[in-house]
Amino acid sequence: MGTDKKIYRNASFQNLTTFSLWDTYRAAHPLFTILQTEKVNDMINTMLAIYEQQGKLPVWHLMGCETNTMVGNPAIPVIADAWMKGFNGFDKTLAYEAMKSTTMMEERGLNFVKRYGFIPADSLLESVAIGLEYSIADAGIAQIARSLNRTADYEYFKERGMAYKHYFDPETKFMRGKLSKTSWRTPFDPFKSIHRQDDYTEGNAWQYTWLVPQHPEGLISLMGGDNLFVQKLDSLFAIEGHLGENASPDISGLIGQYAHGNEPAHHIAYLYAYAGQPWKTADRVRQVMSEMYTDKFDGLPGNEDVGQMSAWYIMSALGFYQVNPVGGMYVFGSPIINHAVLNIGDNKKFTIHIKNNSDSNKYIQRVRLNGKPYAKSYFMHSDMMKGGSLEIEMGNKPSATFGVSPSNRPFSNL
Repeated sequence: MGTDKKIYRNASFQNLTTFSLWDTYRAAHPLFTILQTEKVNDMINTMLAIYEQQGKLPVWHLMGCETNTMVGNPAIPVIADAWMKGFNGFDKTLAYEAMKSTTMMEERGLNFVKRYGFIPADSLLESVAIGLEYSIADAGIAQIARSLNRTADYEYFKERGMAYKHYFDPETKFMRGKLSKTSWRTPFDPFKSIHRQDDYTEGNAWQYTWLVPQHPEGLISLMGGDNLFVQKLDSLFAIEGHLGENASPDISGLIGQYAHGNEPAHHIAYLYAYAGQPWKTADRVRQVMSEMYTDKFDGLPGNEDVGQMSAWYIMSALGFYQVNPVGGMYVFGSPIINHAVLNIGDNKKFTIHIKNNSDSNKYIQRVRLNGKPYAKSYFMHSDMMKGGSLEIEMGNKPSATFGVSPSNRPFSNL
């Protein structure tokens, strides 16, 4: 049964459901593009069928019903990521139409985005979270538009992909509710959370200030450069504060104000690599994996959310994570496995081998990709999909060279 309540038979694809997209676009769907390649086109075709049936891409789809649960346009990064990674089993003309049409609607705060570039805090609850999520999706469309040489669309959606800047207060250095181009919502407490009644979705300003996975270097610049960015990021993992009596119960798995139990935080530890300090990424991802995941009945730090909480662990255990949900740039972290063979489709394999790995040897020293020295602190999906091998040598002290040079750091595709 489609969203239009009609019965559809003999489709050319396997129809799927239960798309918890606000959660899963971040790591679960990128993991599917590695380990479930045969299902990706079915997922995209299902989303495009939903678009044709209800006039927009799915938000949180369940059993032929659009729940509209959560915020943003999270189907867009999923489709754009599959497109950028070379999946071709869907109608790309329809896909581009669906992405563009969905983000140009008048509903759910998009009317304000189109009119002002941001969502006024007195017009809609959770305005900061909604605006930041739309910015991530729009940056994904910009990448597709550029690949199609649609220059006007690229420039327009690139600007919208950088709309996160509207919510950044240079005085407090937090993302916060904005009433106009020159005024902020007051009073402001970066610790406080009022579930479903404030400017954030299941979080606070400390947690949402980092929700710029599509353009981390832009956020670094807003913070004042690498050193000030790292200082603020260090503070996130250390600072304590009261969330308030009505805080969202979804804020869990806390290290300072870092909340691993909810999905908007999942890329944050990997941001250190963008500022040239990948060893701090290693420290934090090892901490999260060792302290917050177990094989007991309560062995997850938050809601599994249809695979996202586990997908973060799988990718991090392998030693990398896709910070930008579109494009396939995998940022190195700190692997805990010693050896893995990934069946990546088309009878090809990608082998990961870790040397000198231990609890204390958590810092990457050297990397070899297909037998050749590799100096960058990231690698690309296209490198993996060719098949081959990745060798990582670990040590008990941070490397003085790995990922430090600006030329070897990850970067955005905007």
